[in-house]
Amino acid sequence: MCLKDDERIDQLYADDIKIIQSPSVFSFSLDAVLLANFPKIPKKGTIVDLCAGNGAVGLFVAKKTQGKIYQIELQEKLADMAQRSVRLNHLENQNEVLAMDVKDSLAKIPSDSCDLVLCNPPYFKNLPNNRKNPNPYYAIARHEVHTNLNEILFVSSKLLKMNGHFAMVHRPDRFLEIIDLMKKNRLAPKRVQFVYPKAGREANILLIEGIKDGKTDGFKVLPPMFTYDATGNYSLETSRLLYGK
Repeated sequence: MCLKDDERIDQLYADDIKIIQSPSVFSFSLDAVLLANFPKIPKKGTIVDLCAGNGAVGLFVAKKTQGKIYQIELQEKLADMAQRSVRLNHLENQNEVLAMDVKDSLAKIPSDSCDLVLCNPPYFKNLPNNRKNPNPYYAIARHEVHTNLNEILFVSSKLLKMNGHFAMVHRPDRFLEIIDLMKKNRLAPKRVQFVYPKAGREANILLIEGIKDGKTDGFKVLPPMFTYDATGNYSLETSRLLYGK
């Protein structure tokens, strides 16, 4: 596998996946690992990973399913890295990386055709007074420069079959907005989990799952998850997700 300048190969040992990374662009974090393990992954069918970045989420779910996985990423450099990671893991027959805007996904993937849509989106609104990273790759990954929460949920709803599932990782401070926009876009919230750095701290990660045109009852709040234990080491649950049993 040909690496470009400043690139390296990292590994998620729990899923035996290698991924090409670079410090010059936004690398995957625990958020991606959490998202890939949060919803039930369908054994077959079609899965879409929106805002795919360097392909982490789509790669991490690949060995959990026999279904087709489309990975949508606007930034060509990141999409290229994702595609080379697909080849590195010999997943060319399953994963397809599409270098395109989220809103253009429906030009490639038929509406009402997907069983699961996953998204690790930009977390911060693109407001004039919001400070952005001078590195454009980081700025686009973190801020809603080219897409926003409502557009992501609109496109996800269009892509999904009736009763298809949507799962997203985001920030807890946008929880109420997420709930409102999911319902606006026919995605009934079903499960949520808050992730905390450690006991006694505020949650810093939100995982949420919904069903297209699902019933409005049956919403569940899962037990909290803690990234680190009292000694500052990864918790058992975090270690399991990163390194396996």
